[in-house]
Amino acid sequence: MQVAQQIRDILTTEFAPEKLEIIDDSSKHAGHSGADPRGESHFSVLVVSKKFDGENRVNRQRLVYTALDQLLKDRVHALALKTMTPAEYAAALTRQ
Repeated sequence: MQVAQQIRDILTTEFAPEKLEIIDDSSKHAGHSGADPRGESHFSVLVVSKKFDGENRVNRQRLVYTALDQLLKDRVHALALKTMTPAEYAAALTRQ
């Protein structure tokens, strides 16, 4: 199974996100330290979930890192996270 799909499956199960975007940024890091020659080692992820209500940014990211722990140890070198509540995401859309 592809790494991006594994990330999607785990985050969907753990957070029931209202919005989930996973972008494979690995091609931007080819040849850099930590780049996996197989690809799929660097990702940008947006997770919008009610489970983040009442959590600060650091705790939200900890929740995601905990959910993806094994992938981060074995396969993913870098993960850029944006974690938002549905209300925060809706507000961000209206500001655009």
